[in-house]
Formats: sequence, C-alpha cells, structure tokens
Amino acid sequence: MTHTTTPATPLKIECDVHFDRRGRGSRKVLETGPKPFRPAEPGRVPRVSRLMALAIRCDGLIRDGVIENYTEIARLGHVTRARVSQIMNLLNLAPDIQEELLYMSRVEKGRPAIILADLQPIASAPDWRKQRKLWDELKEVRL
Repeated sequence: MTHTTTPATPLKIECDVHFDRRGRGSRKVLETGPKPFRPAEPGRVPRVSRLMALAIRCDGLIRDGVIENYTEIARLGHVTRARVSQIMNLLNLAPDIQEELLYMSRVEKGRPAIILADLQPIASAPDWRKQRKLWDELKEVRL
C-alpha cells in the first residue's frame, strides 16, 4: 500500500480572545472569547475592610493547619509580628461590627474615615455590648 502525501495547506482558526491578569503583578493569561464586561465601581475598598477580610482568611489558614502561627504569617507577609497581632485583633470584634467593616462603603477620594488604630481600643473591650457602644460613638464622630 502506498501512501501519498499532499502539500500542507495553511490552517486558519478564527476566534475572539483577550488577555487577562490574574492578580496584581502576575502574568497575562490568554482567555478565549470576548472580554467580560465588568463595570468599574468608583472609589476603593477601605483599608480596614481589606484588613478585616485578611484577618478572617489568616484565621482560617491557621485553623486548617496551612499556616502554623502568627510568626509564620508575619514572615510570609514581610511584616512584624506586632502588625499581624494588630490585624488579627479585629477578630475580637463583635460579629456584627466585623460585618459592617467588611461592607463599608467605598472611599471615593481622600483618606478613609476609619483606620485600624481607631478599632484597636474597641477590639480590646471584652464585652460585645461595650464594643457596640464604642463602635456607635466612633461612627457618629467619623462617618
């Protein structure tokens, strides 16, 4: 049986593609299809909201045994253990205060109304009723 070959003909493929980044500073990834439309919300997420989410995430990693302790978090995050403790102290806040922090309105310009230092005395109060009172007072002054 003889096998004949034909000259290769060029193959043409047409489809929509877009390049997308997977996180800050990461490589571009080729995605098929048109780029999804994501309207940009004005402003930025407040730092205390991001820190609250970080504290919850780190707590989950410690509970799951992925990270051993605060020292390891500090080493991985290139911050001091004291800074990690400040951030993780947000977990001592009453659950409803944590939720408010997570869903604070975006900062459109200037500095955010509430910063981490404002929350440290509230988080150090052991009674959630006292925390809620201090939180309400802070919101009256700052928001």
